Amino acid sequence: MSAPFGRELELAVFDEEGEHALVFPCIKGRQGWKHAGTGVRVDIRPTHWRYWQPKAMPTDGGKSLGDAC
Repeated sequence: MSAPFGRELELAVFDEEGEHALVFPCIKGRQGWKHAGTGVRVDIRPTHWRYWQPKAMPTDGGKSLGDAC
């Protein structure tokens, strides 16, 4: 896979339940993949990747615009 080294990435993997994205960012290193938050090695073989996009926290307490009054 042509993923860049040293960058936080969102990875997709294929397992017995099918293909899905990991819920945590990973970093590709010389020794394989690591959990970006803990540095712990992750034994995976991703099918594809994209740059990690942190999930934005709502500034309105989670209310939709229609609920704001």
